[in-house]
Order: sequence, then structure tokens, then C-alpha cells
Amino acid sequence: MSGTDTTGHDRQATRPLRVIVGDDDPLSRRAVRDALQNAGMTVIAEACDGRETIELALHYAPDIVLMEADMPVVDGVEATRRIVERTEAVRVIIHAAVDDAELAIRSLRAGAVGFLPKRYGLEPLARALRAASDGEAIVPRHMTAHLVECIRGHGEDATGLRPVRSPLTDREWEVLDLLCLGLSTADIADRLVLTVETVRSHIKHLMRKLDVSSRRDAVELAQRMRDGSANVLVAPRERPMPSLT
Repeated sequence: MSGTDTTGHDRQATRPLRVIVGDDDPLSRRAVRDALQNAGMTVIAEACDGRETIELALHYAPDIVLMEADMPVVDGVEATRRIVERTEAVRVIIHAAVDDAELAIRSLRAGAVGFLPKRYGLEPLARALRAASDGEAIVPRHMTAHLVECIRGHGEDATGLRPVRSPLTDREWEVLDLLCLGLSTADIADRLVLTVETVRSHIKHLMRKLDVSSRRDAVELAQRMRDGSANVLVAPRERPMPSLT
């Protein structure tokens, strides 16, 4: 088409991508910033922990947040979840020091649009960010088979499959997944190597966040969240802890 097209995509193409870099290693942040700016992008802010990354992302609304997975205060996966829960305009890519397919899955479940191990170096960064801004998913080729197997491994009831956005933490989803399998509090504690009291605390918190009053209701809502028939993005206002009896 001619230059008269005024879609959002074309407007974005006329200006540099605005990026926030989150990494607790100042040398890594500087190297990433220089690589992106040399490629014509604008690094509008840098963060040294997960909480700061969240605050900057929500304040500046960049096109892309490129964030280390292993961040202090709030880890990169949880920071991703909190960002995408509050804005759909910001795309997050996890830039991980470890090449871990399980971490990639957790990152994508949290709402990241990509997972890029640092071992690939700085050269592919700009290309990956531009692809993400065009709506592409950024996943290393060698991980795709694992991701497919992970999807195939979920039963028809989708136990273990989690919605991209929810108010629950990864640990709370682990507990809820086991509740969906019919495990008792003691069995869940044994499976996750936690105390019974810790498991009870997780159950109370996830029930409050889902605004349900029984384990059965939590399991039923989890199933509806997985199949897309229920959408719980924001925890309800504080109220008394539900009874577990």
C-alpha cells in the first residue's frame, strides 16, 4: 500500500522501539543498552530489580521490557505476570542467564512474549525485539519440541495448564493443580516438600484471590479459567480468610 496507511503498526515503524532493560548486573545492563541503542532503539529506563522493573513499565508504557529471569525483590517471571495483568500494551521478553526449557514455559505462562537465553549473545537482541513488536513469539528453536511435548502432556481436563493471566503466583498454581488432582493437604505438602501449615496458607490465599469459599469451588473455577470460560485477573478486595472446613 502507499504511505497513506495510518495503522498503529505503521506509526510504530516510524519511530524507534522504546525499551526498558531490567537486570541486576550493571555490566549486563550497559552491554544490552549499548547493543539496542546502536541498533536504533531507545532504552528509556533501566531497572536493577523486579519491583523497579514493574514500576517503570507501568509508568513509561514502553514497547518492550527485556528482563532477566533471576531478579532480586521480585523475580522476572512474577514481575512479568504483574506487568501483563495491568497493561496489554507492554510486551515482555525474558532474557535469561540459564537455558532452561521449564523456565521458558513458566515465563510464557506468566505472559511473556518471548524467552531468550543470554548464551546467544547480543547480536540477536535487536532482531528479536523487533519481531516481538510485530507480534511474533520469541522462543529458541531447540525449545520448541519441548514446548509441544509439554502441551501434549496435559490431559483433556487440562490439569497443569495455566492461563496466561491470573492473580495466582506460580506456587499457588502448583497447589491448585494438585487440588485438582484430588490430593489432600498432607499429600500436597509431601509432593511439594512443604509443611502442612504452609500448604494450608497457600490454599487460603488462592481461595481468597479467586473469591471462592471452598476447595471444590476453587477446582471448578480453575477448570473454567483454563478453558477460557472464566477470567479472573484481579484479586478481590481484602476480606476474611475462607474456612477450610
